[in-house]
Amino acid sequence: MFKEAIYHRPKDNFAYAYDEQTLHIRLRTKKNDVEHVRLIYGDPYEWENCHWQVSYQSMQKSGTDELFDYWFIALTPPYRRLRYGFELTSNNEQIVYTEKGFYRTAPMDDTAYYFCFPFLNKIDVFQAPEWVKDTIWYQIFPERFANGNEALNPAGTLPWGSADPTPTSFFGGDFEGIIQKLDHLVDLGVNGIYFTPIFKASSNHKYDTIDYFEIDPQFGDKQTFKRLVELCHQKGIRVMLDAVFNHSGYEFPPFQDVLKYGENSKYKHWFHIREFPLQTVPRPNYDTFAFTPNMPKLNTENQEVKNYLLDVATYWIREFDIDGWRLDVANEVDHQFWREFRQAVKTIKPDAYILGEIWHDAMPWLRGDQFDAVMNYPFTNGTLRFFAQHEIRASQFVGMMTHVLHSYPTNVNEVAFNLLGSHDTPRLLTLCKEDVRKAKLSFLFQLSFTGTPCIYYGDEIGITGDQDPGCRKCMIWDEHQQNRELFRHVQKLIALRKAYKAFGNRGNLHFIDANDETNHLIYMKTFEEEAIIFLVNNNEQEIEITLPLSLKGKLLTNLWTNEQFAAEADTLKSTLPPYGFFIYKIEDWL
Repeated sequence: MFKEAIYHRPKDNFAYAYDEQTLHIRLRTKKNDVEHVRLIYGDPYEWENCHWQVSYQSMQKSGTDELFDYWFIALTPPYRRLRYGFELTSNNEQIVYTEKGFYRTAPMDDTAYYFCFPFLNKIDVFQAPEWVKDTIWYQIFPERFANGNEALNPAGTLPWGSADPTPTSFFGGDFEGIIQKLDHLVDLGVNGIYFTPIFKASSNHKYDTIDYFEIDPQFGDKQTFKRLVELCHQKGIRVMLDAVFNHSGYEFPPFQDVLKYGENSKYKHWFHIREFPLQTVPRPNYDTFAFTPNMPKLNTENQEVKNYLLDVATYWIREFDIDGWRLDVANEVDHQFWREFRQAVKTIKPDAYILGEIWHDAMPWLRGDQFDAVMNYPFTNGTLRFFAQHEIRASQFVGMMTHVLHSYPTNVNEVAFNLLGSHDTPRLLTLCKEDVRKAKLSFLFQLSFTGTPCIYYGDEIGITGDQDPGCRKCMIWDEHQQNRELFRHVQKLIALRKAYKAFGNRGNLHFIDANDETNHLIYMKTFEEEAIIFLVNNNEQEIEITLPLSLKGKLLTNLWTNEQFAAEADTLKSTLPPYGFFIYKIEDWL
């Protein structure tokens, strides 16, 4: 047994409170090395005749990635505290793994050998808004979605969709245009909108904020925005705004004050300035986002800055009833600021959604004291590499998704923000080399995966575009120029996600088969008595798939066609067309 690969820590994604009564415990072992794992556990104060009283319970193998197997168990300790270890078996070898190391037999003379979950305190349970689990997001880049009031157009605004976008071009998108097109989102099935920044700024993207308390005049005024939020809520759509608190814009008045008065400016400590006078070339002598001179980094450790930004966070919730904040460049802001941000926001609106933009392992931000979720780019990268770009084969993809699911606690995964594209990435259909079949499979996996999915505006009707600024084209509103078949595909997937709890976020995901030769994938989602099997052919050739489980005597419903049939043989075979799929609901699963 490869002891050096065996790993557990009684914290984060390996041991956590799922709810007020339930503990989840995970163990990692070398891939294909361990045959069986039992949890040894007990209350630390349960003793009899100088022996600690323990129980044994088998753990389930919950997944496998490129290097490791993962094991899982859920427990409800009666007194909400636990000491525990692991009994591992492989090839007739048996060892016990504890916090103090490895033993041939389980030591019972002292609980100090064992891992400790001291107490399940209610306040420590990770709490994200329940509504997010059932939300399908739609990201809108306001400047490019719809122009509803041309009187607001900035100088030099181009006719809608008349040219490819550039970093400095304007097309006049505004709130009135969004209001006029809300029924498109309702028809699609969307019930959450994520807006990129709407506050006063000089750019088309608005990530260079001038005034955090003012709407950019090209989008409209506060009255129009309030009407937009109210209409969204009437239609069952939540609203999330983009907070750019890592940096301001060059024209932000406090920064202009520093430029003007230098060391004598009362705002000099609002920023990270290395020397005076300020200079922008060859590189800024003040900290910025990347090395962009017009985005000076804010000093969120400064109390005045902190007060200002926390006022911004609560103002837009209190005055406009927004439902969440997406936090730009969240990993470069100090943790203490985000802790205070959460307290301020949740005091005003306890079920507000706090989403951080972090592209890497984000566990330090997801312990319940800062964010509810992060943008799940590891999911994005794996899904695009498999379905859109064909860079990896099925087994590697399953390993990547298994790793994603085991990187965070389950209650964190349930609200993870799963996206296929955004204003920062090439368009989905472009990555698919405009093969709509590949885009359809990408949407299928996204909308059946654990988490809260987000559709980037226009991806549902086949807009193309490369890296920024190409991915920020104007939304196409002429239905003759839209891919309506793709729209209906996404619409139907959303409807299925809403109709079946197993299909959506309540379902537990199990990968059943991943074949590198044919590049097909089989996975199952289960919830209580519901079970749904997904068969996916990520291949340009027609293939025949045999399900590696017995369904004899079961009634199956094809959720895409509503056809029903009984499985009469011990094995079920299905013929899938190139880039085709089947979705079977197994009736009377239990």
